[in-house]
Amino acid sequence: MTHSRKCAIAACAIAASALVWAGKLAPVRIEPDRYLAHVKYLASDEMKGRATGSAELDKAARYIAREFESLGLRPITGGSYFQEFPVTVNAKIGPRNRLKYALDGQESVLKAGEDFLPLNFSARGSFHGGVVFAGYGITAPEYGYDDFAGLDVRDKFVLIMRHEPQEFDEQSPFAGRIYTEHAQTLTKVLTARMHGALGIIMVSDLAGHAGSADELDPFIRSLGPGDTGIPCVQVKWSIAEAWVHSAGKDLRKIAGEIDGDLQPRSFPLDESLRVALEVDVKRQQRNVRNVAAYAPGETEKFVAVGAHYDHLGLGELYSMAPGGEGKPHPGADDNASGTAGVLELARHFSSQPRRTRGALFLAFAGEEVGLLGSSQFVRSGLAQMGGTVAMVNLDMIGRIRENAVTVGGANTSRAFREMVERLATPRGLHLEFNDRTGYGSSDHNAFLAREVPVLFFFSGLHADYHRPTDTWEKINAEGAANLLGLVAEVMETLMEAPEQPGFLRSFPRSATAAVF
Repeated sequence: MTHSRKCAIAACAIAASALVWAGKLAPVRIEPDRYLAHVKYLASDEMKGRATGSAELDKAARYIAREFESLGLRPITGGSYFQEFPVTVNAKIGPRNRLKYALDGQESVLKAGEDFLPLNFSARGSFHGGVVFAGYGITAPEYGYDDFAGLDVRDKFVLIMRHEPQEFDEQSPFAGRIYTEHAQTLTKVLTARMHGALGIIMVSDLAGHAGSADELDPFIRSLGPGDTGIPCVQVKWSIAEAWVHSAGKDLRKIAGEIDGDLQPRSFPLDESLRVALEVDVKRQQRNVRNVAAYAPGETEKFVAVGAHYDHLGLGELYSMAPGGEGKPHPGADDNASGTAGVLELARHFSSQPRRTRGALFLAFAGEEVGLLGSSQFVRSGLAQMGGTVAMVNLDMIGRIRENAVTVGGANTSRAFREMVERLATPRGLHLEFNDRTGYGSSDHNAFLAREVPVLFFFSGLHADYHRPTDTWEKINAEGAANLLGLVAEVMETLMEAPEQPGFLRSFPRSATAAVF
């Protein structure tokens, strides 16, 4: 063991012991009625689902900024609580989209619009490389499933299927007919990019959908993320089937076997298969805004707490409801619940004496279309990452059942788990720690990529996820307020502890650094 490694372990141990005194803090109470009032407004009919790029999202941003101002919190920069950045509000296919491939010395040219199509958030340009098959393109440690385990995808195109395994099995860890976030195309793209893929080639999962035609999905022209940094196209099943067959395997059989035992079956395709791709997607953009404020401490260090305040608008993109397009998706749990939590934590800390470290309050736009706001915030340098001792993310905290809460990221600092467990015990909260990884498809990702320790609080998926039925009446305000009391105590501990928590790298740096 190297000297630097010994020092790192010693520093983590010091940080852990330095947080033991946290129980001396006074219990924090958050008012459920005030909390619920924020949820009601953000999830109201007039907000029309707070789609990224919409006038209603701007209205929500102004509401959050007024709350920060009324509490006497400082703007993060330049006298403004807002940080603007562009998103795509309209996309169209340009004239230069080409895909050709060579296999066993034979070259084939596919027809754009018939054999393949780009996705609206694809990177533009020319790309060349080999291909690997990565099943459903899912890394889901919470379900013990990873299509990328042991698979080298660096500088290669990744061929993946849409949807997710066992999607019609109600006993599946993937929740049966309730799609999880891993079924979303954008999540698959971000996952592949995180693993270092050159690009994504998507194919419909015909094996699990009897009677489905071998057709391309229409190009989405409406709201979406901007350039995701890698090329993303879809091809017909028959083309992907031929590629897999060249490696001596059967694509339909593979899909069925994965669904049968939930074991990934990823592999490199024939070494002779080489793809040359040119993507031309044109986008119109509009500015949206993160909202940020802080309560200063006695030092320049601070603890950040954040939540995304956008949702799906009228469900044109990423709705999980059949026929849901055109209906408001209020997003009371996802994520008015987290945003309301940030506002009430801001109220609590604005009334407290100045602490050793400050508190930074963040409301992110663009999470639903690619974690855009949090990525922009970290890249901008508005909050120097060296000053951020920890980031707490609140995403869907409004549906607590039987006092059960999932906590992610506890393995990103040796100090976290014992501290959170001890503070949660008096509140009767039952914590389930997702210790297999610190990353996930939410806003703490951007901070994690800069080696900032993170904690992610989550009350679980439900049948209303990404549907018009995610309404404020179903929010457990008492449960959320109890959890927010815990979060406040965690933050106070981190703000006052003699030593700040050290980052514990429990997964490869390359896996996180590639995300943004």
